[in-house]
Amino acid sequence: MSRDHQPGFETICMHLGENRERYDGAVAPPLFQNSTFAYPDAESFVQRNMPGSARFDYTRLGNPTTDILEKKIAALEKAEAARSFGSGMAAISAAILSCVKAGDHIVTVESVYGPTRKLLSGYLPGFGIETSYVRGTEVEEFESAVRPNTKLIYLESPSSLLFELQDLSQVAELAKGRSIATVCDNSNATPFFQNPIVHGIDLVVHTATKYIGGHSDLVAGFVAGSGERIARLTRAEGELLGGVCDPFASWLMLRGLRTLPLRMERHQRNAMHIARFLESDMRVLRVHYDGLESHPQATLARRQMRGHSGMMSVEFQQNSREAAFAVVNALRYFSIAVSWGGYESLAIPVQATDPATGKKIWLVRLSVGLESIEDLKIDLYQAMNEAGL
Repeated sequence: MSRDHQPGFETICMHLGENRERYDGAVAPPLFQNSTFAYPDAESFVQRNMPGSARFDYTRLGNPTTDILEKKIAALEKAEAARSFGSGMAAISAAILSCVKAGDHIVTVESVYGPTRKLLSGYLPGFGIETSYVRGTEVEEFESAVRPNTKLIYLESPSSLLFELQDLSQVAELAKGRSIATVCDNSNATPFFQNPIVHGIDLVVHTATKYIGGHSDLVAGFVAGSGERIARLTRAEGELLGGVCDPFASWLMLRGLRTLPLRMERHQRNAMHIARFLESDMRVLRVHYDGLESHPQATLARRQMRGHSGMMSVEFQQNSREAAFAVVNALRYFSIAVSWGGYESLAIPVQATDPATGKKIWLVRLSVGLESIEDLKIDLYQAMNEAGL
């Protein structure tokens, strides 16, 4: 094999960062469920923070199990390095705070993830950091919102609920020309379907609780980017804010990565069938899914994405709270629960604002899981019937 050969996505998930001989031939990396690491002598202890030290010191700073995971995530995101966190919001908060200080300004999209919006509008103003919101489907919207003190453009593509896209390359070009950092939440597409760093984005964040974990049994997050940015973030926001990823969660994510490509292919297949099925039903006004040919930004999606996840929102002709609640309550295979990205199908009613009209609309957000496609179709059909749509 050529030394220049770059391993594929699946091979990275299986092999990168692992040294089986180091662990007595174990094909699954061991779990280092410990907080601290001992030293053979006092000299080694006092040199632990010296440049080039390869020893682990304290799990808040680094852990052998987590180290393997971070190397895989960095490679999958085509980044130089990655840092894990105890939740997606810990990762998002660290990424944002690594880019701004008091007096700075942020631009982000209107439909950004709810807790992220609370951080930007409800928490950061107390530290003198302001945020402006734009729809984000055109780069000119970001350009118009930029101020002299803008230091960060925060993206989420596809965005929450309405699954609109931002042109990552154009926004990155705009930002670099004005020395503005860029961060993109890539939790929806995952590195299997999209790599924002390839398009010029500085930092990528993940709620790894979702597709990367994939089994609804852990809470975690990641930030990936250049070695310099991640090293600085690790020393500051990573170490001092303490949002450490538990080693057991890291071990579970290593397991989840083994099947991430297979799961994402199945999520996409199921979701595409469901989206087309719902789009053809006269009781449905619109299906918000970035994988549909009818998506307003389908051309952009083909250019910057390799595929699509299992997330979508359904807008019914009968636009009311009662209709959305009735459909969700009648579903049998779709559980009513927050989060998404696990093997199971989920559904929740959500009110959103139509960016084209400014009017409030009721949606049913679906996380399409790995069940039989026909069972999910039958479930949705019977739910719409029982709801009287």
